[in-house]
Amino acid sequence: MKNISLVLNAVLLVAVGVLYFLQFSESKSGNEMGMAGAAPSKIAFINSDSVLKYYEYSKFSKDKLEGKGKRLEQDLKNRAVSLQNEIENYQRTRNSLTIGQAQAIEEDLGRKQQNFQMYQQGVSQELVNDQEKMSRELYEKVTKFLKQYGQENGLQLVIKFDTSSDLLFAGDSLDISKQVIDGLNSAYKSEGVIKQDSASVKK
Repeated sequence: MKNISLVLNAVLLVAVGVLYFLQFSESKSGNEMGMAGAAPSKIAFINSDSVLKYYEYSKFSKDKLEGKGKRLEQDLKNRAVSLQNEIENYQRTRNSLTIGQAQAIEEDLGRKQQNFQMYQQGVSQELVNDQEKMSRELYEKVTKFLKQYGQENGLQLVIKFDTSSDLLFAGDSLDISKQVIDGLNSAYKSEGVIKQDSASVKK
């Protein structure tokens, strides 16, 4: 679960990259005209750590995934303890069993061990799939908002800034993190209202 924040940061990096390419995918003639006498490009940056920390959807998704991970981890521990108890019980009573009884129990325990390993692998894959789904949804939401925000505010480039980025300095006036967080949260809350209204209509 420690890799979730790294995955989300990577998603934000891709999202702002998409905005960059969308804004610069103009025709050659348009670029030449811009170089000849257009106004300077508008540049802004977002602090991805802040966005991930205060974006309600990001927090909700992360908490939900971590909660599921803890539940599945506890379930695995319970199954492992139960299987271990059966094995220890067999070892204690083995000398009092017939050869046929011992073989039957060993075969049963072997099947249970295989089933447990398969279940463990299934749980791990399920969590990986959930994390990938969460990352895709976050990517789509952030990309959609940044594209709209960039068009509405005439931005041509948005840079991702965090503790590991190469951005050494940028004026505070270029920081749009708060506007992005507010906009994302507003859209997220609106989605929740729409879902509630739809559920009420269905009832």
